[in-house]
Amino acid sequence: MSTVHPLGMTRVRRRIDAPRTRVYRTMLDPSTLAQWKVPDGMSLRVHEFEPREGGRIHISLVYDSPTETGKSSEGTDSYHGRFVRLVPDRLIVEVDEFETADPALRGEMTSTIELYDIGDATDVVATHENLPPAISLADNEIGWRMALDKLAALVSRP
Repeated sequence: MSTVHPLGMTRVRRRIDAPRTRVYRTMLDPSTLAQWKVPDGMSLRVHEFEPREGGRIHISLVYDSPTETGKSSEGTDSYHGRFVRLVPDRLIVEVDEFETADPALRGEMTSTIELYDIGDATDVVATHENLPPAISLADNEIGWRMALDKLAALVSRP
């Protein structure tokens, strides 16, 4: 289930058949980011990832197709930010900003991921707020869906 909101915000909900502790741990493990936190058609490079409150984040998403135009440079969307709040097994809040000179892509965005128990599974609610005006809400929602599907496949493995 997902909702696209009119004021630069998307919200995606995904049930994952894994315990909340495994989902949380995987989401904050720098060695697993490239396996799940990336839309189809891209790869992820971790430059910096400090999973603690105040810890820094610096990531580049690289398009597989050389003809794609990136937000930061040809074929690349790079962003940097920080973890604002971490509540073990329950909440991840990060603030990020694209590395770009384009004013329509500038500004801090907030990603909030909430985790809830639903039986033996986890309900993941990802909210992405303050998206810059040049970001398509529909594309952002699709990207989150792809990432959460990959996360589900990763943590649901025995």
